[in-house]
Amino acid sequence: MNTSELRIKVLQEIQQVPEEKLAELYDLISSFRVGSIQSSTSTPSPMMEFAGCWNELPAETYSEFLDDISTRRQQAFSTRENRETSAN
Repeated sequence: MNTSELRIKVLQEIQQVPEEKLAELYDLISSFRVGSIQSSTSTPSPMMEFAGCWNELPAETYSEFLDDISTRRQQAFSTRENRETSAN
């Protein structure tokens, strides 16, 4: 289906939307258009402010940090596995 056929189908569907839902539909359609504009021109998300923040961390500290994460994950998952198997 090409673009013009798809537009015709979308318009046909819009014609069948109840009046009380038109505002909601407008907001939805508008968000697609606005979202595509913003995604191409937007600034990085606040999360990206932390990108590279560990670059200057000493190797030993970073290694200890990774070990700590690994230990915590093992503890968390071992508890989860015990709960899942005991529920059966």
